[in-house]
Amino acid sequence: MAKTKIAVLVSGGGTNLQALIDAEKAGNIPHGEIALVVASKPGVFALERAAKAGIPSGVVERKSYPDKASFEAALLDVLEQHGIQMIVLAGFMLVLSADFIRHFENRMINVHPALIPSFCGDGFYGLHVHEAALNYGVKVTGATVHFVNEVTDGGKIILQKAVDVLDGDTPEILQKRVMEQAEWIILPQAAEIVAKQLSEA
Repeated sequence: MAKTKIAVLVSGGGTNLQALIDAEKAGNIPHGEIALVVASKPGVFALERAAKAGIPSGVVERKSYPDKASFEAALLDVLEQHGIQMIVLAGFMLVLSADFIRHFENRMINVHPALIPSFCGDGFYGLHVHEAALNYGVKVTGATVHFVNEVTDGGKIILQKAVDVLDGDTPEILQKRVMEQAEWIILPQAAEIVAKQLSEA
């Protein structure tokens, strides 16, 4: 069986990347193979995680290119060199253009730290999401894995998992709970769902 070649795009510490690496190692992504990690800036810890796991990696930095189109062309080039069939955005802090997304229609997924359609869209990323949830006073939040389309956080939902909001939560505490109880569980599961569909297509 040919496995679906997956690239994970990262911008920071790579905790979701680690969840994917661990899941693959445990045999929980049988239809997919993490074949490449691409960081949007050099020196991020996610690159060390990739090196430790023996996964090829690269850096495509936005500020190294005069405009978004040439940056995305370079990113596409790196993905094509490695035969990438599917992309997982795991804390990737750049919004990709509709043109780029079309290249990977129904083959690019993202994890968002809330239950879409709540607390999502432009400006909702990182701790901002958890601050908004706490400010609103919701009792349940969670994470969503969805296909990426040209609308920020607007693609078809693949999986969601709910997480309780507890008294005394700060954005940081809530962020950690959502990662541990939702993101790190459903991101590998969703990666396998999509990798399986692609490998059987």
